[in-house]
Amino acid sequence: MNATARGGALRAVAALLLAGAAALVCPLPSVTAGPSNSLMDISCDGRLLACSNRDSGTVTIVDLGNYTKRCEVPVGAKPEGVSFVGATHVLAVAVYGEDKIVYVDADTGRTSGQTEVFDEPYGILSDERGERLYVTLDYPGQLVEIDAATRKVSRQHNVGQFVRGIALTADGRRALVTEFYTAAVKAVDLATGQVNDEWHGAQTDNLVRQVVLNPRRPKAYFANIRAKATMAHGEGSIFPYVSVVDTDPGEGRRRKRIPMDAFLGNRVTANPWEVAVSADGRQLYVVFSGTDDMFACDIVDDDYREIALRGYLALGHNPRAVRVAPDGKTFYVYSALDFTVTAYDARRLELRATIPVCDDPLGDRLRRGKILFHSALQPMAGRRWVSCSSCHPDGDPDGRTWQKQEGQRDTPALAGLAWTHPILWSANRDEVQDFEHTIRGPLMQGRGLVRGDVQPVLGPPNKGLSADLDALAAYTNSHTFTLSPHAKAGLSEAAQRGRAIFFAATTGCSQCHAGPFYTDSRPRPPERMVRHDVGTGGDDPTEIMGPAYDTPTLLGVYRTAPYLHHGRAKTLEEVFTAHNPANRHGTTSHLTKAQLTDLVAFLKSLPYEDPDSLAAKAGLTKVVD
Repeated sequence: MNATARGGALRAVAALLLAGAAALVCPLPSVTAGPSNSLMDISCDGRLLACSNRDSGTVTIVDLGNYTKRCEVPVGAKPEGVSFVGATHVLAVAVYGEDKIVYVDADTGRTSGQTEVFDEPYGILSDERGERLYVTLDYPGQLVEIDAATRKVSRQHNVGQFVRGIALTADGRRALVTEFYTAAVKAVDLATGQVNDEWHGAQTDNLVRQVVLNPRRPKAYFANIRAKATMAHGEGSIFPYVSVVDTDPGEGRRRKRIPMDAFLGNRVTANPWEVAVSADGRQLYVVFSGTDDMFACDIVDDDYREIALRGYLALGHNPRAVRVAPDGKTFYVYSALDFTVTAYDARRLELRATIPVCDDPLGDRLRRGKILFHSALQPMAGRRWVSCSSCHPDGDPDGRTWQKQEGQRDTPALAGLAWTHPILWSANRDEVQDFEHTIRGPLMQGRGLVRGDVQPVLGPPNKGLSADLDALAAYTNSHTFTLSPHAKAGLSEAAQRGRAIFFAATTGCSQCHAGPFYTDSRPRPPERMVRHDVGTGGDDPTEIMGPAYDTPTLLGVYRTAPYLHHGRAKTLEEVFTAHNPANRHGTTSHLTKAQLTDLVAFLKSLPYEDPDSLAAKAGLTKVVD
């Protein structure tokens, strides 16, 4: 045997040894789907499934051998992504509401430590060897690397804005991340932390939580909506898509949207949440949280159709996650408002088992309200296009400014709403129950929740006319603030200087932005409502209700751009420098650049105290339903 042949034989033996070692670590099929973030994960050996329960603040471990709940472990407020660490049964959980990664021993059901991060961890993945964890921080748009052995943050990189989805390439060299509000996909070189490729969609693309790779071909898939903010009718405003990105570099790269509303005849689906790809890269599943259903698809290798419908399934309430078993024979769906994981035969699309993962932490009333809030079905929506959560996902804004009949309106967050009635920028609703008009109107075209006539807005109360409408109001009013990550160690020196500027009589900011919620908007009779003309009402030629508007809360403004009723201020600085004519929105023209920087630092620190406690101590009125 010559040297070349001997070298080839040695390389072959080495490859066999490495393959055997890899099989001992994790006996998966020869072709596997690239890791992707999800609210569920399956252990490398296929024995366990983990599911995060946002409403209960727990993670549940399911034994896939007998489809039973093994244990439920408290981890903190609003857990999102979960990932088994390498081939182990150690689970890492991204606890979104408490800015930490919690580690759980899935065999014992005990927590074994945590890692603090800056803010809002959402997607989490382990590398193949279980040596590193990669976490996306929704705010401030970072990719964080954690040493799995020491459980300490080793690196963090600024990679975009509001980053949620993450997938790792098979070679472990790159991560693909997605921006929640823009639907941009970015490739991050994990050696340098630099973004080295990007795929941008249309300006209307919105709400991307996750991305998954095809193991056979250079393709990435994710679910998103198209938010066409110029339309005020449901069938023209929100569209459901599965988007496909060609991940190879070079000319001719494509990104396409596959409309899910036309995928099965004219059957409309709403609010796609997650997708999953089978380990052989030939099957794709997508769940729709607004219409409580899913499509099972074949992946087509034609670079044109991309996916073809194989089957349709009706699901439970608010499905938010789908995961495929390593052998591809079973897939699992998490229905978040049934608090169950369901197992399906992947070939026959038949139900195998239903596994309760937690007790109802909401109670009958809040659960019913949350179901209605997320539903694009009757009685909430007539044509299945849009739900309340299409624009207010989990009570957050959608980052969009909508062209409404009354003019341009930036989507607000719902946190603190119970303390800050009236509602809408024009203060033309004094109770959430007035949204019965929206449900019956051109946007949602639903049957409505009240039998018979509904009272006019700002008229006699609609509260008490319908148990379902009151439940919807109770859920909508239930959203609360978390403290600003910019004030975890208290107000910085810059923020303290900014606070003095904010409360100074010479600026006048606190005249309108007063009290625990930094607004003079309070639950009060319509004749006593307060609005202010800050000089921006004439900016929009379509405006018919201005120029005076309700005072928005300043709590949480660090993450709710754009600003003002028409969304034209892209940053907080622009509110004062570009959209404050004649100092009508506080006297700020005399402030130096350094003083403006300090003022913004203070605003980004809000809230640095619990506003609910302060409001209760002050005897303020709270609307509970």
